[in-house]
Amino acid sequence: MVDYLDNKPSTNFWIIGGAALVWNLIGLVFYVGQVTMSPEALAKMTETQQEFFVSTPAWATAAFAIAVNAGVLGSLFLLLRKSWAIPMFVLSLLAIIVQDVDAFLLRDAFGVLGVSGVIIPSMVFVIAIALLLYARATKTKHWLS
Repeated sequence: MVDYLDNKPSTNFWIIGGAALVWNLIGLVFYVGQVTMSPEALAKMTETQQEFFVSTPAWATAAFAIAVNAGVLGSLFLLLRKSWAIPMFVLSLLAIIVQDVDAFLLRDAFGVLGVSGVIIPSMVFVIAIALLLYARATKTKHWLS
């Protein structure tokens, strides 16, 4: 009747969950680094890059904060086998989209940062989708409660 309560996740679940947590913690470190960037670090950038980073609107910075914090929480909930992982990954993905709208549609990050400035945001977007899909799949396997 209630066999799914004893359904234990595979080893891959723990590996993916741990990797998701590390990935999102790295994102959190990048966020903290961006909002606490020293004038010396900013001065090492080109003038165009400096203007790009300084002109980031508060709502885009807030979206960055929401994306990484929701990603960390989603990863923790995944490892705790809680279904709250899914809405946290949804929130993280939505915040990533908001942040990317600012960077790529409103402020031309590609023109300022070049191809290298597109690779990491693209990876972030793809991994966010993958984590959401994975969390949903683990829910259907009854690994999340």
